[in-house]
Amino acid sequence: MIKTFSTPVISEEKKSVPCAVCGGALFRGALSCEGFSYVRCKRCGLVQMNPQPLEKEIRRRYDTRTGEEYLSYELANEKSFLALALLALKDAGFDKIESELTAASNLLAKPPRLLDIGCATGSLLAHLRERGWETTGVEISGPQAEYGRRQRNLDVRSLPLEENRFPTDAFNVVLASHLIEHLNAPAALVAEVHRILAPGGRFFVTTPNISGFQARLFRGRWRSAIFDHLYLFSVKTLSRLLEEKGFIIERISTWGGLAAGLAPAPVKRFFDKAAKRFGFGDVMIIRARREGT
Repeated sequence: MIKTFSTPVISEEKKSVPCAVCGGALFRGALSCEGFSYVRCKRCGLVQMNPQPLEKEIRRRYDTRTGEEYLSYELANEKSFLALALLALKDAGFDKIESELTAASNLLAKPPRLLDIGCATGSLLAHLRERGWETTGVEISGPQAEYGRRQRNLDVRSLPLEENRFPTDAFNVVLASHLIEHLNAPAALVAEVHRILAPGGRFFVTTPNISGFQARLFRGRWRSAIFDHLYLFSVKTLSRLLEEKGFIIERISTWGGLAAGLAPAPVKRFFDKAAKRFGFGDVMIIRARREGT
């Protein structure tokens, strides 16, 4: 089972933290991995590392320790990552939202505004800019942020989301693809997204799905149970977090029944279709709306 690219397991300063969704303090063992482990909140079921590395350690990972490695990894896989991101957004109804916002923006003579948090090298931002969006990115990995600014002339901020102090109601759409599971404080990010979204704005969140078939099958060997993932959300726990911060869940999609190479192609196709239809896919995307119009 090939895991997602991750920082090598290292010794870092850590602290115990409450559950990021419900604030609970009682946990039981969940997953045992090679060199690290996860616990599950007894109250809400959220799976997280605990104790977990301090925020300063996490920032150091993406900027100085493995920043150039992440850049190489992203550039080597850019085309496939962009295609997957666009498919996920399509599943979540992004194209319809885009059409509605474009029609409204034509009347107001200004483009719709989009923020991509964890934008990596900016390939998705550049693509959406060509489709008429006014785009902004956030990326704390210095080499990737610099690539987006220099090679693609994008507006990419290198500070964590909350430290950018974007104006209230600044964006029509916010994207966070394979980001929330890396953060020490996912609840703070969701609250800040709610603040900077315009009334009626949409938040598209993509993350591995621990309630999916592959996670249940492989447990500690699951490809998304990696050192860089501080949290492993299920559809239930991520939906609860979004709702508790004021969002309305509009759509949930999952995909990925079996990873490539695990089964013959016909078996994989069957599982992939079933995962999307019945919601037990390896990855999920949730579209949430801020109340108002």
